[in-house]
Amino acid sequence: MISATNLKKGETVLEIGPGKGILTAALLGTEADKIIAVEKDGRSYGFLSQRFEKEISTDRLKLVLGDILGVDRHTAGLDERRYVLAANIPYYITGAILQSFLEHEPRPNRMVLLVQKEVADRIIARDGKESLLSVSVKAFGEPHIVSKVPRGAFNPPPKVDSAILAIKDVSGDRFKDIDTQAFFKMLKAGFAHKRKMLKRNLESVYGKSALDQAWAANGISEKIRAEELSVDRWFGLALSLRHYAHQKK
Repeated sequence: MISATNLKKGETVLEIGPGKGILTAALLGTEADKIIAVEKDGRSYGFLSQRFEKEISTDRLKLVLGDILGVDRHTAGLDERRYVLAANIPYYITGAILQSFLEHEPRPNRMVLLVQKEVADRIIARDGKESLLSVSVKAFGEPHIVSKVPRGAFNPPPKVDSAILAIKDVSGDRFKDIDTQAFFKMLKAGFAHKRKMLKRNLESVYGKSALDQAWAANGISEKIRAEELSVDRWFGLALSLRHYAHQKK
């Protein structure tokens, strides 16, 4: 995980759920200027405060007590600087973490997360079968699996294998001409019924005329399903639907 973060001087790291501080200590050993660690558990927070008393006193490490999904990033000190997110997160909030840090500013410029292997595989979608999750991540950055972590690497071992997932070049640049809410409304409708053709799924959001024109403009097959459409083509479709739906009004 440390190697994948590729931390440099001048960068800030946001760590989620430091626990006993194993990753925290490794992050402190990098060239990063500052580590901001958000811990939800009061006991762990107290332990970390003692373990890293020196680093906290020199302001190299900032500990924040709270739930990462409720912490104000501006207050935490992430408003005017580009930062890296590194975390071994509870798997049940993986989706919420990705949504929060990809869809909302200030975004990290890259992310390195330990996640469930099955989730990492779905995000990468190596088989060409996209999902709501994979398109949602690829809309903001470039994900890849750094390495797989077998369940036996943990004590006690969990019931699933894990993987280190890195997402680089995170930004909202693709949404300069597209409304984020409108894009995800289209995306969710498109993946609502996997067995149906994409065009049929989108009928609940757009009129037939707008869909016909958008399909023709993008050269999309009438039989294509949501999982077969690449991220670039999703954005092309979104632009066309915005144009033709507005034209109708």
